[in-house]
Parts: sequence; structure tokens; C-alpha cells
Amino acid sequence: MMNKILECVPNFSEGRDLEKVEKIVSSFRGKEDVKLLDYSTDKDHNRCVVTVVGEPEAVRDAVIEAIGVATELIDMTKHEGQHPRMGATDVVPFIPVRNCTVDEASEIAKQVGATIAEKFGVPSFLYEKSASAPHRENLSEIRKGQFEGMPEKMKDPKWKPDFGPDHIHPTAGVTAVGARMPLVAFNINLDTPNLEIANQIARKVRFIGGGFRFVKAMGVMLEDRNIAQVSMNLTDYTKSAVYRVFETVKMEARRYGVNVVGSEVIGLVPMAALIDCAEYYLQIENFNMEQVLETRL
Repeated sequence: MMNKILECVPNFSEGRDLEKVEKIVSSFRGKEDVKLLDYSTDKDHNRCVVTVVGEPEAVRDAVIEAIGVATELIDMTKHEGQHPRMGATDVVPFIPVRNCTVDEASEIAKQVGATIAEKFGVPSFLYEKSASAPHRENLSEIRKGQFEGMPEKMKDPKWKPDFGPDHIHPTAGVTAVGARMPLVAFNINLDTPNLEIANQIARKVRFIGGGFRFVKAMGVMLEDRNIAQVSMNLTDYTKSAVYRVFETVKMEARRYGVNVVGSEVIGLVPMAALIDCAEYYLQIENFNMEQVLETRL
């Protein structure tokens, strides 16, 4: 049994060429003390999200290997997709799971940032709990300008990378690395092709627009289904609950005569976040996590 368990959820800017995705993901297969839990691709976002857990050093080494493969295979000058992005390996969050602190996760993040700069020439910014300055904590602030705007942005001393050269890698861009608490990637689909409606709803529920403290949100168009989506990250589901956000999106959608037609969770989700929803919708009284069968196995 692993003594310390660290989770990593690297996001790679490739969701259409599955051959490239498999090559990147293979970096996490067959490794001692590393377990590949999940990976999903999205053609509209043109993105792959991987979830791995394991011993901190083993996870660190596998992630570095995967970043190397992504740097080789993904050309950001030809990349387009709905999701904001600034690099072939866009963001690499490390999340403490068991017998592991945020500080330890942050130390691993710094080692990864330093190594990918040295080995692959990819500059990196430390973000969230690892940020070297307050204005770098929020990933969206770092990513603003995206791949295309990053060369100009990095001329400003305020945006000098924490590791690596002060210019982007020509085809792999830049990467954000850091430690954070578990988040829930939660998307809600609307029965309208009007992206502006999804954007308006996103503005109402996200923290920066006066919404929920631990919600980041934006509107996304799902081209293959011709519907708009409110795409969200719940950065602390214990304080901004999934059901509360879901009900608010439904309420805001009504003002436009729009309905929610479904939702999706990207990657893995803590069981407690779903139990929280079950308690709310079923109005279960005095429920205890010990009543969940799987927690007793």
C-alpha cells in the first residue's frame, strides 16, 4: 500500500488526435507506484484531462515524462479549441490525497517546473498554493492572452516565468504548475445554440462576477451538438456546493427561456460532493457517510 498519495490532473492541449493522446497517456502506464485513474478527451475543447495518483516522487517523474512527450507532439501554432490555453501542457495541478500536505505537493510542483524548463525549454508559472506572488494565484490571470498573446505578455517583468526562459517555447508555449485542493470540473448543457446566454449565466455564477466564491465559469459552444454549455470549475465543493450551483444555473437560464438538458463531470469527483447532492435532492435527514456501502468495504 502507498504511504503517501499525491494526485495530479495534467491538462494537455490535444483532444482530437487520439494517437497523440495515447502516446502522452502511455507515460503513466506500467509505472511502479503510479496509477492512471482516468483520462478524457473533448473535441470541442480540444483538450485531454488525465488523472493519476501515486507516491509523490513517482508521480512527479511520470508527469515530467508526459510533458516531454506533449512538448514533442503538440504544435500550439496550429491548435484551436473552445477552452483557453497557453501551452501544449497547459496546467499541471498537484493535489494532496493521503498522508501528504499542500506544502509537499507544492514542493513537487516546483521540482516539475524547474525540470521541464531545464530539459525541454518550456517556461512555467507557479500558481494557486504555489504562487510566487498574489497576482499569479489565479490560473485565469496567468493564462490571459493565451498562447498567441503570451510572447508580448512575458516582456513585462511582472510576468517573468518562475522557471525557464523569459520567452515561450515556440511550439509548446508555457505551462502553469502548482498545488491546489481537489476541484470538481462540472459542466451544464443548455437547450440553446446561443453562446451569449451561456456567457451571461457564467458571469452570474462565477466569483469574479459576484457569484459563488469558489466557482470559475465560462460559456462554451458544443459544436457537434449545436448547444451552449456553462463550463465550470468548483474549486472548493464544500463551500460552493454542486447542487447549489446547478440550481442557480437553472434559475438564471429561465430568464432567457432556456432549459438545462444535462450536466457532466470531467475527470474524477470526490464522493462527498455527490453525497451532498443526494442529501439535498432526496431531503435525507441525519445522513452519515458511513451509510454509504462502499465506504465500509
